[in-house]
Amino acid sequence: MRAPGGRRELDEAVGEIASTPLNRDHPLWEMYFVEGLANHRIAVVAKIHHALADGVASANMMARGMDLLPGPEVGRYVPDPAPTKRQLLSAAFIDHLRHLGRIPATIRYTTQGLGRVRRSSRKLSPALTMPFTPPPTFMNHRLTPERRFATATLALIDVKATAKLLGATINDMVLAMSTGALRTLLLRYDGKAEPLLASVPVSYDFSPERISGNRFTGMLVALPADSDDPLQRVRVCHENAVSAKESHQLLGPELISRWAAYWPPAGAEALFRWLSERDGQNKVLNLNISNVPGPRERGRVGAALVTEIYSVGPLTAGSGLNITVWSYVDQLNISVLTDGSTVQDPHEVTAGMIADFIEIRRAAGLSVELTVVESAMAQA
Repeated sequence: MRAPGGRRELDEAVGEIASTPLNRDHPLWEMYFVEGLANHRIAVVAKIHHALADGVASANMMARGMDLLPGPEVGRYVPDPAPTKRQLLSAAFIDHLRHLGRIPATIRYTTQGLGRVRRSSRKLSPALTMPFTPPPTFMNHRLTPERRFATATLALIDVKATAKLLGATINDMVLAMSTGALRTLLLRYDGKAEPLLASVPVSYDFSPERISGNRFTGMLVALPADSDDPLQRVRVCHENAVSAKESHQLLGPELISRWAAYWPPAGAEALFRWLSERDGQNKVLNLNISNVPGPRERGRVGAALVTEIYSVGPLTAGSGLNITVWSYVDQLNISVLTDGSTVQDPHEVTAGMIADFIEIRRAAGLSVELTVVESAMAQA
């Protein structure tokens, strides 16, 4: 990029990279080296298909790349030979046989989950049992090919202190900040703000050795975007997240992912293509919100210090907004991905989250002067 590039210029470059689909005739990942940033910084942008790795696996992979987790001893690197068509077909056939062998266990797992629900004195989360009718909003429409990206950084110590005072978790704070920002945008773009439905991914395999695969499912959490009270939004987000987690555990955390393994690839591809081409809102959720625990130690790649880490997941059909938050050492790094028609500028979302966090602290009687993260780029 043209020097000296800052946060906004890098965000725009990432948006351009995200706008180009991965080439299905090649391995489903790409890496870009971006130079021209201010203060002699460089950025490495990796675009990885979700079929290869979820958030936890990506964090582990990144930790190995930064020498924060032990990996295999590396001498002279010799790439493995590409598999032949016969080898690919053989591996796929064996994999299908394994899945067929797991059907009885999957049925048993499902039956046990339904049994727990029947015996439980708790009711399922209202968000889980409500009809699949999230309110129509500015973010729910047929997606355009363009992708826009935005980032922002908060000091993790500020978020932890606020959460502790309010009896909340980091995840609750992420949900509440997102809700406050979305309320502002709903009033700006739609003229009204109704409760929203967010899909929040939950991992069930935090093994540090796992650097590939998907071991997560999603829970639906209602967001009180209709409330104008920042502290009430934190409290309701906490209550709704707890309720969703209880329902999630009752049904079984692996229920959806186990059955998803039996979707025929051709049928699944056709279904998602049909959904993406429909001119309408998502009938299950309004948006995706993720919170991924990243490395707690500052990493290096060779002699270069890794100062910041940002990551974001894909957009889903009918939902033009994804909010993903990663912690890294002393930072809470916010990433936002939109299509080309959801908002005029995705930094409206990140700025709204920062502004709402300040309002939460003001309402809680805390200082509105936020800790400056010296290692991070200046806010856009």
